[in-house]
Amino acid sequence: MTETSPAAPMPGSAPPVVSVRDVWKLHKLGDEVVKALSDIQLDVYPGEFVCLMGPSGSGKSTLLNMIGGLDRPTKGTIVIDGQDTSKITESQFASLRHDTLGFIFQSYNLIPFLTATENVELPLMFEPYDRKALRQRAVDLLNLVNLGHRLDHVPTKMSGGEQQRTAIARSLISNPKLILADEPTANLDHKTGEIVVETLKDLCFKLGVTVVASTHDPTVAEHASRVVRLKDGQIVPTEGIA
Repeated sequence: MTETSPAAPMPGSAPPVVSVRDVWKLHKLGDEVVKALSDIQLDVYPGEFVCLMGPSGSGKSTLLNMIGGLDRPTKGTIVIDGQDTSKITESQFASLRHDTLGFIFQSYNLIPFLTATENVELPLMFEPYDRKALRQRAVDLLNLVNLGHRLDHVPTKMSGGEQQRTAIARSLISNPKLILADEPTANLDHKTGEIVVETLKDLCFKLGVTVVASTHDPTVAEHASRVVRLKDGQIVPTEGIA
């Protein structure tokens, strides 16, 4: 794990997958304005595993939601895969999410009556996609996360770690460039969480996928290629976090 300036240029590298510039998120509560994010600057490059860390309320999940388009900044710009998301419609952002982003949630968000294979297929199940090819891709992804022995199991027949690895496989079904993971180990014990984090790290190495994860878990930070720390809605140096 290395800790560098969060927006520092990387000479000779490809353009960033994500570029966050001057991003603020303000909420009005009565007469008070709450700064959920303040002047965020961040570049994330292809193949990085970036960990957003900080105490509750620090803004890490808010920043993740801004990058994923689940919320919009009050001001500032976020460029994803070369597209300035401040200049596109919600429909265009939905298309960008479909083609470029994969999401992993702490609660897994699997459909309880579908098998692992069917859950992985789900994001493309209702699209004009060759059914046999889709099934094979789902199986290949489950094998990639070492779940080839759970293809026909429903979530209730799998452990928490197996469910989260199924969610990781599902996030890859559209061949995204960027995976956004919100507290991916929050519901897992330490050993299982480490397996999940190692899976994410392997994906960066094997597939060149970029991962940005928000977390409280130091295990995630230990495996990340870079840690970005937040406090009170701002990116701070390591020593700025108690």
